[in-house]
Amino acid sequence: MEKIVSLSDGERIPELQQYLSSLTDDQLTTVVTNSALKGKDIGAMVKSIFKGSPPSAPEGASRRLLLYQHCIPLCESGDLQTEVASDIIGLLMLETHNLPGPSLAQLASLFVDAIKLGKMGSGKSLELFPTVLTALAATEALSYGKGELSGEEYKKQLINSLCSSRWDPQCVIHLTTMFRDVPLAPEELQFLVEKVLRMFLKLDLQEIPPLVYQLLLLAAKGCKKQVLEGIISYFKEQDLRQKEEQKDGETMDVEVQSIPQDQLRHVEGTAILHIVFAVRLDQELGREFLKSVKGCQGELCPFSIALLLSVARIQRYEEQLFDFLKGTITKGFKDEHLQQGSKFLQDLLPQRCSLAQMILDTVKNSVFGWDHVTQGLVQLGFILMDAFGPKAGPFGKTATEGANATAKTPTQQACRLGGHILLEGFKVRDCFWMLSDFSLSSSSSDLLSDIVVSAPMILLESSSKVTETFDHLSYLPLATVQGLLKAVQPLLKVSMSMKDALILVLRKAMFSSQLDGRKSAVTGFLLLLKNFRVLGSMASSQCTPALSFMYSSHYEGISIGPFICDVSCAQVQVDVHSRYNSAANEAFCLEILSSLRRCLGQQADVRLMLYEGFHDVLRRNSQLASSIMQTLLSQVRRYYEPEQDLLPPVKLELCIGAQGDQVFLQEPLAHLLSCTVHCLLWYQGMRRSARPNAGGSDNDDDDEEEGGFQDELQSILESITRRMIKCELEDFELDKSAEFSLSSVGVKNSIYAVLVMGVYEVLIEYNFTKANYSKSLFEELLELFSRYNKLSEILKEKSGKGKSSKSPRSLLSMGFVSTLLTALFRDSAQSREEALLVLRSSGDFLRYAVNVALQKITQLEETGHTDGPDGQNTDKTFHHLCDITSVLMWRYTNIPCAVEDAGKKEKRCSVSLLCLEGLLRIFSTGQQRYPARVAQLLSAIGNASVTEKIAFYIRQFQRALFTQLSGGEEDFSSKEAQILVNILSVLSRQLEPSSQQFVQMITWTVKICKETSFEDIAFSKGLLSLLFSLHVLYKSPVSLLWELCQDIHSQLGDIDQDLEVEKQSHFAIVNMKTASPTTVSGDATQAAGQQDPVEKALTLQLGTLLTALNELVQTALPSGVCTNTLLGELSRTYTILTTLVKYPQVCVCPLKSLIPLYFQVKLSGSHLTPQCYSFITYVQSGELAGGGADDKKKKKKEGEATATASAKLLRETKAIPNLIYSIEQYEKYLITLSKKSKVNLMQYMKLSTSRDFRINAATLEAALQEHDNSQQTIASQEPEQSQEPKKKRKKQ
Repeated sequence: MEKIVSLSDGERIPELQQYLSSLTDDQLTTVVTNSALKGKDIGAMVKSIFKGSPPSAPEGASRRLLLYQHCIPLCESGDLQTEVASDIIGLLMLETHNLPGPSLAQLASLFVDAIKLGKMGSGKSLELFPTVLTALAATEALSYGKGELSGEEYKKQLINSLCSSRWDPQCVIHLTTMFRDVPLAPEELQFLVEKVLRMFLKLDLQEIPPLVYQLLLLAAKGCKKQVLEGIISYFKEQDLRQKEEQKDGETMDVEVQSIPQDQLRHVEGTAILHIVFAVRLDQELGREFLKSVKGCQGELCPFSIALLLSVARIQRYEEQLFDFLKGTITKGFKDEHLQQGSKFLQDLLPQRCSLAQMILDTVKNSVFGWDHVTQGLVQLGFILMDAFGPKAGPFGKTATEGANATAKTPTQQACRLGGHILLEGFKVRDCFWMLSDFSLSSSSSDLLSDIVVSAPMILLESSSKVTETFDHLSYLPLATVQGLLKAVQPLLKVSMSMKDALILVLRKAMFSSQLDGRKSAVTGFLLLLKNFRVLGSMASSQCTPALSFMYSSHYEGISIGPFICDVSCAQVQVDVHSRYNSAANEAFCLEILSSLRRCLGQQADVRLMLYEGFHDVLRRNSQLASSIMQTLLSQVRRYYEPEQDLLPPVKLELCIGAQGDQVFLQEPLAHLLSCTVHCLLWYQGMRRSARPNAGGSDNDDDDEEEGGFQDELQSILESITRRMIKCELEDFELDKSAEFSLSSVGVKNSIYAVLVMGVYEVLIEYNFTKANYSKSLFEELLELFSRYNKLSEILKEKSGKGKSSKSPRSLLSMGFVSTLLTALFRDSAQSREEALLVLRSSGDFLRYAVNVALQKITQLEETGHTDGPDGQNTDKTFHHLCDITSVLMWRYTNIPCAVEDAGKKEKRCSVSLLCLEGLLRIFSTGQQRYPARVAQLLSAIGNASVTEKIAFYIRQFQRALFTQLSGGEEDFSSKEAQILVNILSVLSRQLEPSSQQFVQMITWTVKICKETSFEDIAFSKGLLSLLFSLHVLYKSPVSLLWELCQDIHSQLGDIDQDLEVEKQSHFAIVNMKTASPTTVSGDATQAAGQQDPVEKALTLQLGTLLTALNELVQTALPSGVCTNTLLGELSRTYTILTTLVKYPQVCVCPLKSLIPLYFQVKLSGSHLTPQCYSFITYVQSGELAGGGADDKKKKKKEGEATATASAKLLRETKAIPNLIYSIEQYEKYLITLSKKSKVNLMQYMKLSTSRDFRINAATLEAALQEHDNSQQTIASQEPEQSQEPKKKRKKQ
């Protein structure tokens, strides 16, 4: 070795060459090996050998190749130090370009063979391989087999051989790194990427992140989309595998995990970081990523969602990715909604994985250190809540859905998903910084409430974020304030600092210049009073029996609960009932009450909130009864006339205020009395229930002290009752001649009327409760009602003829309405019969009771709560709803409308019909607000299943409808029949489409449609809508639609008047009167809305639909809504056809896939399109069915008015241009597809000229002949006149 180096250093090249030639190959390799192992002067040794081996000489070239062939395995052996191996490879790289072609080929083959045999353990020598391949590609020609190949082609063969062989998993990362430096053609790169992606499954999880990193670097050459999709596909497969193993482990009670979950999540997190880093540096990779995710919306998985959210942190992709996610989520919910509502789609399309569940899985996965994903998840949650949550209306009001409303529409589901994302994110990641946005909307306050319930102690650690939101209370909408305060209420009991901060804000808000600010203060103070109980306060459940007795001594089980349930008890365990806390609470509550008394001098809205909240406070904090009752008593005294001989007993003039020419309500007197009555009744019940346990002089003293306001209030209410019965309308300055316009006098009279009606209602409820079924007292109650009813009739009369005026909201409580209806309709006790007969004899009172129930149910359906006690308590309200359902159902089934109306000449709505309308509203409310408690609502037949109970009710209403249809048309009640159909529609939605009861319902509906021939338009539309809504859940309704279209065509005739249509009648419900409106209800929307481009499966459906539409476009429909509806459906149909034509072009389908499409094109071109143009001509020419020639003079004006209306409709509508555009787009893409597929799809399409040239020769000749005849008739009847007028006409 020393001699070789010395000869080289002395520049004695000939001697060096001679000496190297004297060494055998074994001696030379031994020298190199020893030198490399010692690590001394190996670089000088290799340089000397290169100097003494000129590449131009065969011997030198051979020696150089020998050196390469020996050093490569030596470096891979692992015996050398890393630095030594790096030096050797570096020197070899420098001399590679001097090797001749055959040597390079041998060297490349050496590498390929070593890789195939798995001898590239360390991968160090692979750094040399790209240099060898590059030099090889520059070679002009190389022998290959029996022929020759260029260097570039030889390199391609090597790469192909290498990628086709089996790779050792240990060298995959090294090979991927190596190929980064190899120039590759696009097809070679694609082949390589596919090979590396296939190797993912053979590697350990820990080796995946570095391979992902190298693969992303390799993607700089190309195949970016393929790389990204391959990585996502691998992790998607691993997630599914891990889930299946987890399921198997749960079912078999054995833990089987080939993939540890925590390890997989950490590997995924690292891979996401690598991809995000690469996207941040390579904009082209980012663009390919966007294209990839947008192109495979249905292929999202938890990993790809996490990747999307991480990439969204890059500013230039943020907006695009969040818009994409938002759109994908809503599209997923819409598709799911469509699929659930269509049996055809359920059978046609497989059930997809829920995107919402994938996102929630991503939230759960983020617990494994995915900090880069958490921020995107939180942002996505707020985006969904803001975009799809309740929108602010006028004056900051939001449309409330009610706390117990279920998310049904796709937008509601998206908003609910946003809340779930944030809630789960808070649980797993403790995202305190989320709290800064919580007060921005009502949906955020619902989320905060969920967080408080699920993790209160975690939230307390960041209570400063919550207290910051209190500073904005005065500026937020009232609904948001109520939700926010209700949400944080459990925290106030355990955090003194939070409570003090809230009180300070509320005190400031009490003196706010904004009305909403003061209302927010009242809301907050009432909430505090309800939840900080004073020692000795009775729980509301303790008072239930006494109050139940007062409300209904004949019906057990009615109980009254608080407005807002105390959700804190189960979550935050704090001793608030200790003596110290209770004493502090008492002082605290009395201080708040003193603040609230100031509200009694403010606007009516503020006072109203106070009156509505006092009853709830009293029941939750009974020790405050004395203070609250004294406050109410002093307020009542201000408006009570103590002189017993004076009428009226209340001072109405003090209840209104004026400012300029504006008159407004100052004191809601009726609500004040209502609050007083309910508080007094509750207080009396509480004292009555506590009296058996009372003992000692202290209680007697309390009775004497508190009995004063009780007796005084009773005497006041009795006096008001007695004198209100004596009052006439003139005593209130109201009579039939009173003005109720928008002038100041009219507004004052309207306020007076509403106040007096409210007072009467409060007295009705109070006196019924106190009457104890006394006949004389019930007679007085009826006198109160007669006064109320008289004033109500005047208001209805004055509100304007033909205008539907909304009656004032009733002040009767939901519990009282339930009790009253039960007493009126179902109480059969002999002892009460005489007294109740007084009320039952008044038809107006019965109608009033049912109307109030209807009003309460409607309010419950719209807002989720009702006015009065128990209105906010879901359980109590539902309990009352069940009672009302039972009563109304009994009343309707036992006394039908036909029986009730027999012999009566009144035009008013019957009680039974009102009961039926109430049942419709109840069933709709139950479906919307209480979907999980339908069985409890339908409690008529004991412990049967839900399906059996629904089927029982359906049979009851089917029987009632059949009775209606069995009579003659003169006995037919259209309104009752429509309500019955609507009830059947609502109830049938609760049945399972696969159940026997559902099939029976369809069979019955089809039978009714085929046999009923009443000429009632509204009933026919309702019945056909029911038929279609049922059919779409059972099977596709297109065949039904076809039969219906044939009936319509048969009834209305053809647009060509000379053509006689074959008489057909599948459905008797379709007749001359109902045929054209049926076109609106039985249109193609049901079928067309389900069409998705799914090749062969749609052939039969679409073909039947086109045939049905072909019938309709030939029908002589009257101009108006039905023609516009049909034109719109035709446009939608052609849009669907256009989509089907585009599908083979986008998906590059084989030619055989055009066979189903060919038949649709033939059908639409030869049958539908020509008829469409004829129908357009018919609509635009204004040809109307009917109208003979005999009565032309009589109908001249009417015809002109019709023509004017038709012309106006044509100007305003865009239906015809839209249809023509849809047809032309369809034909455009048909031409494109014909050129691409080499199939003439346009042979059945004929371009119509009817829109441009409408000169019909026969029609023109007939019109000219008729004109000549009329001119001749006029000339023969014209008297002789001078020539001057003729000359004038000629001059003109």
